[in-house]
Amino acid sequence: MEHIDVAIVGAGQAGLAVSHELTGAGIDHVLLEHGRIGEMWRRRWESFCLVTPNWSVRLPGFAYDGDLPDGFMSRDEVVGYLERYAASFDAPVRTGVRVEAVRDDGAGGFVLFTSDGPLHAGALVLASGAYQREHRIPGADGLPPGLPRFGLADYRDPGSLPGGEVLVIGSGQSGVQIAEELRMSGREVTLSCGRAPWAPRRWAGHDLVWWLAESGFMDAPASALPVPAARLTSNPLVTGHDGGRDLNLRTLHAIGVRLTGHFLGADGREARFAPDLAESIAWGDARSGELMDLFARTAAARGVAAGRPPEPEPFAPVAPERLDLAQIDSVLFTGGYRPDYRDWLPWHGAFDDLGFPLHDEGESLVIPGLFFIGVHFLRRRKSALLMGVGEDATVVAGRIAARAGLRHAARDVPLAS
Repeated sequence: MEHIDVAIVGAGQAGLAVSHELTGAGIDHVLLEHGRIGEMWRRRWESFCLVTPNWSVRLPGFAYDGDLPDGFMSRDEVVGYLERYAASFDAPVRTGVRVEAVRDDGAGGFVLFTSDGPLHAGALVLASGAYQREHRIPGADGLPPGLPRFGLADYRDPGSLPGGEVLVIGSGQSGVQIAEELRMSGREVTLSCGRAPWAPRRWAGHDLVWWLAESGFMDAPASALPVPAARLTSNPLVTGHDGGRDLNLRTLHAIGVRLTGHFLGADGREARFAPDLAESIAWGDARSGELMDLFARTAAARGVAAGRPPEPEPFAPVAPERLDLAQIDSVLFTGGYRPDYRDWLPWHGAFDDLGFPLHDEGESLVIPGLFFIGVHFLRRRKSALLMGVGEDATVVAGRIAARAGLRHAARDVPLAS
């Protein structure tokens, strides 16, 4: 059986960032990728682009250095960036290799059963990313059997859905961006809304992400959240299209998207929605106000002249609680993603109730030699983003190097006579 010091599962930004740091430390390792480099980015829809500016892309040793620092990379540009990153340090990526099962070897190492044969590793890094398993909002069982339904992975562009009206269920970043694209293509769109924060794209001469970073918002640890489930809350709603602009429930309503409360289910003829749209709007407005208060304090501390933007206009659109499904031609679920570690790993006790790893600075608290990277709130709010995963990679690689040193030292200790 082939042996390697460290196996990394996944060759997106998280896996590549750890690989870069391990390469610099001289630690033998390999990246196993079931598709191609940046595979999860390749699966995003055709018009997808970042909502974070290019200047915030800061992978170790390969910060963005293009001509559009204030622009927003498209899907294909992100893939190209990751391919160049891998080439810059000759990352040991094996593409087209699927990890089908993993077990510990009983001696502090791991056996990986892959589509290319078994592999033994002294340490294991799971870099399968923040977008692992699509979350389907409950209640879909009552939809008519003949009504086409799709998930985020199915959506490529408006033409990938049947013609006619679309019911979009889920109003996080993906949901609002796709709802806007469908509406601008001429489709009638109903958007079932949950709670999501929003903020202005720019304020006082700086982009929203600049304020999020400078105010410390992006550096908040998971321990600062009111409840663990808050890590699943959407990031503030904006878009990177057209050079970056506002995108939220108000802008969608203005272009003719019909808004409803959150989806409760269907009885075969009608879809039912909670009477909570006004509450969701108020919740989003409150989070926006909290952000602007934080930004104002940051501006004052830095001596930046910045007037507080006006309060959002009153907004209470009519929200139907029932919708005749005979007028709907397709349903698109955009409820975000959840971890799927338990679906293919044997250590169910290594994860919390939401499926996130139990860890300290990316190192498993349950399984020695097991590490994680690219997870929401792994160390900070920005841990899964191109602006934050590199910092985590340096920490994780340092822990792997320290562990490798301890294991090496232990092998060098002579046996007692």
